[in-house]
Amino acid sequence: MTKDQKVIRNKVGLLELAKQLGNVSQACKIMGYSRDSFYRFKELYDKGGELALQEIGRQKPILKNRVAPEIEQAVVELAIEQPAWGQVRVSNELRKKNVSISPFGVRCVWQRHDLQNMKKRLKALEAKVAQGGLILTEAQVVALEKAKTDKEAHGEFESECPGYCGAQDTFYVGTLKGVGRIYQQTFIDTYAKVAFAKLYDRKTPITAADLLNDRVLPFYDEHGIALCRVLTDRGTEYCGRPEHHEYELYLAVEDIDHTRTKAKSPQTTDVIDKSSFDEPAVFSFRAWVTAWRRAGREVGALPRSLYSRSSFAAPVRTFFGPRRFQPATKRV
Repeated sequence: MTKDQKVIRNKVGLLELAKQLGNVSQACKIMGYSRDSFYRFKELYDKGGELALQEIGRQKPILKNRVAPEIEQAVVELAIEQPAWGQVRVSNELRKKNVSISPFGVRCVWQRHDLQNMKKRLKALEAKVAQGGLILTEAQVVALEKAKTDKEAHGEFESECPGYCGAQDTFYVGTLKGVGRIYQQTFIDTYAKVAFAKLYDRKTPITAADLLNDRVLPFYDEHGIALCRVLTDRGTEYCGRPEHHEYELYLAVEDIDHTRTKAKSPQTTDVIDKSSFDEPAVFSFRAWVTAWRRAGREVGALPRSLYSRSSFAAPVRTFFGPRRFQPATKRV
């Protein structure tokens, strides 16, 4: 049953209930309608039955408030012709052609045609090119190429073959007594999902390049595959002056393109998080961190009048398991 049918059924039910009770006010109170609505429904029902109630139940657009069809068509065509333009510029350019429409009117037309942002306008442009063999203008080509570059900078691209692109990132593992901070350099092939990982006691360009030199490139050479490019974030271990940065120099020597993520977009290298943590033998630190956090929450739930969370609670819970041991220190 559709929404309109339910509304009509309620109106008919109101009329029948008022007839059964013999009291219009009580029926309106039960059904949630006003007396004015009741008499209006009754008059329409007596004249045309349920069909008359159906006609008033439909929400019709107020066409007199819309722009003329030719103006709307001009807005849609310009949106596809210049997908990078905003609503203010579209309104200004149309006024130069003696087509009067406000920026807000342009926005309303875009919403009716599902063109309210650049991504949707580019999608409509691609669909039109695929259907009609449209020859792209210079502005359209630039907009499509820019969108493709932005997608790649956000990690949204399709790998065509093994070695097409590898994602590399640095993860903080923890701290070991006598050693200090431990970092893990991680590399994953975005097509084959083959992953490599190595632990280091520092986070530097040398360690980032060492993973490629020691594990990644020998594996690719063994299978006769060329690594085309690497996708990384903008961390100091990956980015710097090419003439002085060890990682950049290594990529240049090996003829590997370097693609950096977009600024302030840490989700770019999520391909590593989503694709490679399924192997606990390689990425065991993920489970280690999870156990650490779980231990922290459970220890914090102990009665605070007797116990307090200890500094060694989480590490011990990590090695003994989340449910077999509950370390805590008793308050004196």
